Amino acid sequence: MSVNPPTLGQLDAADRRFGWHPFTQMREYHDNPRLHLVRGEGCWLIDGEGQRYLDGNASVWTNVHGHNDADLNRALREQLDKVAHVTLLGLNHPIATELAEDLAGLTKGVLSRCFFSDNGSNAVEVALKLSFQYWQLVGHDAKRGVISMEGAYHGDTFGTMSVGERSEFHRRFNPWLFAGQTFPAPIHSECAGKIARTGASASLAALKTLLERDAATTACLILEPRVQGAAGMVQQPEGFVKAIADLCRQYGVHLILDEVFTGFGRVGALTVSELEGVVPDFLCLAKGLAAGYLPLAATVTSEKIYEVFLGKFSEGKTFFHGHTFSGNPLGCAVARESLRKLKLMLASGQVADRAALLGREMETTFAGHAQLRTFRQLGLTGAVEFKPADVDRWPTDTRAGYRVALAARRHGLVIRPLGDSILFVPPISIQADEIKHLVRAVRLAMDEVLPSLKTD
Repeated sequence: MSVNPPTLGQLDAADRRFGWHPFTQMREYHDNPRLHLVRGEGCWLIDGEGQRYLDGNASVWTNVHGHNDADLNRALREQLDKVAHVTLLGLNHPIATELAEDLAGLTKGVLSRCFFSDNGSNAVEVALKLSFQYWQLVGHDAKRGVISMEGAYHGDTFGTMSVGERSEFHRRFNPWLFAGQTFPAPIHSECAGKIARTGASASLAALKTLLERDAATTACLILEPRVQGAAGMVQQPEGFVKAIADLCRQYGVHLILDEVFTGFGRVGALTVSELEGVVPDFLCLAKGLAAGYLPLAATVTSEKIYEVFLGKFSEGKTFFHGHTFSGNPLGCAVARESLRKLKLMLASGQVADRAALLGREMETTFAGHAQLRTFRQLGLTGAVEFKPADVDRWPTDTRAGYRVALAARRHGLVIRPLGDSILFVPPISIQADEIKHLVRAVRLAMDEVLPSLKTD
């Protein structure tokens, strides 16, 4: 007997009664129009009433080829006809092995060992724990510390909160977090040029001083390379990541590159590591790895580190860490097909062309705007920061970014705010007319909302 599907009104009522959404103040959510998305086509999302919205944040920075991609759907269905899940705890399945080999190719085999997990926070947790255990196993128990950069965001688990900025997201958990050290991010004026041209930045000088003093007690340095997404698309100059890698090597500290956000086409290459000619000790991947289809993450490391963990069980060298859905076959199948397609897209020049267009459109649309503090763009990332016309800042509860994001829906755009900012993170496959729509919709929403916001 068929059962009628619930109406949108019924779904909305159930959402209000049972839902609790991530990174969402639920009172604010309930007080404003809800958006129930039911389908996706390419870079567009469609609600229950048939309205279309460009996916301006790539479904939290994951989407590579658009929604409902025929090739990814086919890869998923073919794997589903074989097996949906097989644990990697002491067992194996072929598609995980094939993807691990693909990911080793990102560093031309230098990082040859792949440890699968299921999200970016876990990929980083794995890297941290591997670094800590490595130094214990080789007899350097004192190397326990972690260095990160100011403004960092590496996830919301306790380990990743500990190595991130103690912002409003995580500050209340400070009593439970382990101590770490930070060094300053590069100043914005450096980011238009190369480190080689600007000389040693204050950021690198501060890091060098820190390493000279504390390398003997430092296990690893962790960095979001080239652009800190959750800090507001804050950039680093070309050559900065290479300079960081050189310092880590000089002082015998592991380098963890958190490419959960920057990997898989976001900055114009498969990884920033490839773009900058850097091979870290640990490369953390997630988000775009499975193209926005399924939870999948990987931590890739070297044979040198892997071999230290080998021995008799009684020696206690085993890495006791794992997740139920590590290396899920469905996710791995989609990831392999996504990587194949992405390599072709990058080689065609399409991603570079779209990134250049995004930069031009943002410059044309936002330069000189009276209510913009600044805007910035790198690859297929961007941000605009708003400000009042007559004072420095709005009160926190004015929620300028949130108001603009809500208004953007009326112009066919779903996008995420960050404080008094809007972040541009479209699918990698976005087309030229869609980039123009993205930028135009934000400008229209800004001009509708910002002039009317009160500053008292």
